[in-house]
Amino acid sequence: MFAICNLSLVPVRKEFSDKSEMVTQLLFGDLIEILDKHKNWYKIRIIADEYQGWIDQKQVSVISDEEKEEYHSNSSFLSNDILQIAILNNSEMCTIVMGSTLPFYSNKSLSFGGNKYSFEGNTVLASAKRPENITLQAQLYLNSPYLWGGKSPFGIDCSGLTQIVYKMCGYQLRRDANQQAEQGETISFLEECKPGDLAFFDNEDGKIIHVGIITHGNNIIHASGKVRLDKLDHQGIFNGETKKYSHNLRLLKRIV
Repeated sequence: MFAICNLSLVPVRKEFSDKSEMVTQLLFGDLIEILDKHKNWYKIRIIADEYQGWIDQKQVSVISDEEKEEYHSNSSFLSNDILQIAILNNSEMCTIVMGSTLPFYSNKSLSFGGNKYSFEGNTVLASAKRPENITLQAQLYLNSPYLWGGKSPFGIDCSGLTQIVYKMCGYQLRRDANQQAEQGETISFLEECKPGDLAFFDNEDGKIIHVGIITHGNNIIHASGKVRLDKLDHQGIFNGETKKYSHNLRLLKRIV
């Protein structure tokens, strides 16, 4: 059974409880597969990145097999701004964030799960490759507060930032930093990097725990307390406010 997220931001939790850790979020239009059910909770797999977790079943809309097949056959669009969507069935409004998916898109309207929607605002074709926009897109999230599992300008974590920025530019990354570190081509030296490449950082045990987007002038955009711009060198990230290194550089990768 499949469903689509029909709300702005839905927490995906580690266990079937509102008190459980949020491991990621669904954005409006995300397609999921329902794997199991426990009381009013669904165990789900997010189709785009295969991430699994638990959601409140009231926060998604179950779709038909025909809609599921159409989801993959049609060209989806992404919201390129914070948009207001009108739910035409009951004349209500829903605010969606950058990177939300607009499936079954036609003439500023869409329909799924028995609801009809209409909206105004900027969109981009989900499949269009825009590598030159990666650093510009990342800058739109500057000063967003850090939130474990978050994927929006209202709260985001380090790998959520890289995943959503790359999604907006036509590329699919996996969800966690250690998963993203397995993608792309390894770069041997920092001098060989170009804006848009990814830098990964480890802890004392050698585990990848952090990721950021390399930008111009030996800088990096990453989420640490907030989405911020810091200096990057061979040792790691140098925090301009604390005048200390905050993360140890482990790996450089090129995705595009």
